[in-house]
Amino acid sequence: MRVRLHVNIGVAKAARFGRKTILTFGLAGVASIAIAQTVPDQQQVPNTGLNLPANFQLFGKGDPNVRKPTAIVNDTVITGTDVDQRVAMVVAISKLNLKPEERDQLRVQMLRQLIDEALQIQEAKANEITVDPKEIEQSFARVSKNFQRTPEQMRGWLKEVGASERTIRRQIEADLAWNRLLRRRVNINVGEAEVKAMIERMKAAKGSDEYHVYEIYMNATPDRAQEVHAAMQRMIQQMREGAPFDYLAKTYSEASTKSVGGDLGWVRPSMLPDQLAQAAQEMQPGQVAGPVQLSTGFSILYLAEKRKVLTADSRDAKLSLRQVAINFPKGTTEAQATARAGEFATATRAIKGCGDVANVAKAQSADVVDRDGITIKELPPALQNMIMPLQVGQVTQPFGSVEDGVRVLVLCGRDDPKEAYEPSVEQVQEKLEEERTNLRAQRMLRDLRRDALVEYR
Repeated sequence: MRVRLHVNIGVAKAARFGRKTILTFGLAGVASIAIAQTVPDQQQVPNTGLNLPANFQLFGKGDPNVRKPTAIVNDTVITGTDVDQRVAMVVAISKLNLKPEERDQLRVQMLRQLIDEALQIQEAKANEITVDPKEIEQSFARVSKNFQRTPEQMRGWLKEVGASERTIRRQIEADLAWNRLLRRRVNINVGEAEVKAMIERMKAAKGSDEYHVYEIYMNATPDRAQEVHAAMQRMIQQMREGAPFDYLAKTYSEASTKSVGGDLGWVRPSMLPDQLAQAAQEMQPGQVAGPVQLSTGFSILYLAEKRKVLTADSRDAKLSLRQVAINFPKGTTEAQATARAGEFATATRAIKGCGDVANVAKAQSADVVDRDGITIKELPPALQNMIMPLQVGQVTQPFGSVEDGVRVLVLCGRDDPKEAYEPSVEQVQEKLEEERTNLRAQRMLRDLRRDALVEYR
C-alpha cells in the first residue's frame, strides 16, 4: 500500500508563474539515413490514431528533436540571450532554487513560450493588429506597481537579476495583440436555454462541496511503479524547497492539463477518481497530497480552495488589516535573523488591538501598512488558514524570510458575507463564453504551430 502524504507547501507556492501558459512545441526532421537499434515490443501500442508500429527502427544520425538555445520562427529570431533573460526573470520572480538539470528544463519551456509569443505577434500583424508602444509602456508601469516598484526601479531590478525590460515588454505585446485578435476572430454565442440548464444544475447541487484542485499525473506500468512513485516524492520535496506546483506540472505531468499547470478547475468529488476524491475531501486549502496511486499511475493533488455550491463562503469575508513588518540588513545570517524574529514575535504577541500597533511598531523600528477590503480568499492559502480563526484585534503568527523580512497581520475589522452567492444569467453566460473562447484560442495557437517554419540554431 502506498502512503498518501498531506503537505503544506506554504505561501504562494502553487501558482507563482501566474496564468501564462508554457506550451509544448515539436519539430521533426530526417537526417542522412543510418540503421539504428531495434526497439523491442514491451507492451501493446496505445491507440493514438497515428497507426504507430509495435516494432520499429530509428533512422538518422542525430536526434532531430533536440531543442537548441536559439530559433528562427518564420522570420523572427529568438536568441540565446532572449531565453536566458526570460529564465532569469522567472527564477527571480518565483524565487526558484533550481538544480542544473531543472534550469535546463526551464530553458526549454521558456524557448517554447517565446516561440508561441512570436507566433501570436506575427499572426496579429498579419491581421493588421498592432500594439502602440505607449500601451506597452502603460502596462509595464502597472506591472512595476504590482511589484511595488517604479518603472525605473523595475528596470534596475531586472538588470540586477540578469533579465531585462525587453523580455517583459515582449510578453506584454504578445498578450495585448493576441487578445485583440481573439476579440476580432472569436464570436461565441451561448444560448439562453443552455445558461438556464447550467443554473438549474447548480441549484440542484446547492450545499455540496466543490474543490479547486491542481494535479500532476504520471503514467506507471507495474514494472515502473516504484520508479515513478519515487520521482513524485522528489517533486513533493522540491515543493517544500520552494518549487511552484504549476512549474512542476508543466514540466513533468502527463495529463492533458499539463499546459495550464495541472489546473482542473472547480470540481465535485463525483467528478474525480475515487482515490483523488477521497484525498481532496481530507485536505485543507494549501495542502498537497500524494503520491496517490491510481489504476494507471500516480497523481499529486494540490487543493487551492474549497467551497459549498451556492452557499455563502466564509473566505469571501472582507478584512481590514494592519501589517507590521521588519526587514533584515544585507548580510544578516540565518541565526541573526532567527534571533531578531524571536524578539519581534514576543513584542507583537503583546499587541492589544489595532490601536496598539503604532506603539509596538515604534519600539521595534517596524513599518506599518494598512489595507482595507481584502477578501480572505485573496490571501495565500497558508495565510488564509492563519486568518480564519482570528477575532478582531488579534495577531497572526510572524511569517517571512531572511530576504523578505518578517511580518505579522493584525485583524482590525471583518465583514462576513451576508447571503449566499447565486450567479446571474449574465455571469454564467460570461463564464461559458470565456471557457469556449479559451478553447478556441488553444486551437488557433495549435494551428499556428503546425504551419510555422521553425529553425533551431
